[in-house]
Amino acid sequence: MAQINHFDHGWITPTVSYVLSVLGSLLGLICAVRLRSAPSTGWRVWWLSLAAVAIGGTGIWTMHFVAMLGFSVAGTPIRYDVGLTAASAIIAVVTVGLGLVVALLGEGARRIRILIGGLLAGLGVAAMHYTGMAAMHLNGDVHYATGRVTESVIIAVVAASVALWLTLTVSKPIVIFASALVMGVAVNGMHFTGMSAMSVREEPATPLSGATASSLLIPIGVAVIFGVLGLAYALQAAPTEEDRAGAAYLESRRQAQSAPGAAPAAAPARRPLSPPPSPPAGQPPVAQTPPAPQAPPMAPIPKQPTRQTRLGGSNWTYRDRTPR
Repeated sequence: MAQINHFDHGWITPTVSYVLSVLGSLLGLICAVRLRSAPSTGWRVWWLSLAAVAIGGTGIWTMHFVAMLGFSVAGTPIRYDVGLTAASAIIAVVTVGLGLVVALLGEGARRIRILIGGLLAGLGVAAMHYTGMAAMHLNGDVHYATGRVTESVIIAVVAASVALWLTLTVSKPIVIFASALVMGVAVNGMHFTGMSAMSVREEPATPLSGATASSLLIPIGVAVIFGVLGLAYALQAAPTEEDRAGAAYLESRRQAQSAPGAAPAAAPARRPLSPPPSPPAGQPPVAQTPPAPQAPPMAPIPKQPTRQTRLGGSNWTYRDRTPR
């Protein structure tokens, strides 16, 4: 059996993969909160799609790919089938989306819907994981221990069910953050449990087809960065429930003021001038100083007439002056 190393770069890859799973879970839970308060079907579809991309794409699939960067087998290079790798990403997003549809967009039988949605999403996550492993080409024969594979599938189903339950219940920021930390542990636990079921029997070296992990890292990293920024911008720009309530209140006030027959707003009443205070008994009244007379306005100075004389083909002007 060939020697397998899951931490070829030390604790860098598992740490980054855990951070990505927490980040994706956090964004997905926030989108689920917006989904529960969405005012229309269009908004519900929008938030459900963003939650599926955040949890399935960033929280699960990207975490899986980053963790695979630390995977190596002694004596053989590793290549990846690009088509199967992309298919594993699509499987993760679609199955998480189906689980969200079953759990969040139904009426009644809440627990049953969570269990069914968790089963769909969990099996989809397990399918994503082993599809991604099937995309891996190396000089060896890969085997899986049935018991460990079963454990990884059970962890995936339980983790997905817990994630769907959290999307239906959490709303406070501190609870959402704590839930994302727990979901990150569950996702990473599923991945490394499935990886521990793998064993490789050495075979003669042959040319391998496919892309290296480093060549896939740049496009996937760029997609993750733009995806996370897009999710953050969508959450920041979209109106919250408080924003919609405030806009509805202002609109009702505007309609009430512009309605026909509505009484115009009354002008504030002027405060009457109070009379001067009366002097105390035994004292003569204080004489009121009359206001100072104002000077009459000055009469405007009449404009002096001007004469124009033509001399030598040129115009010149002078002003008559009165003799002193």
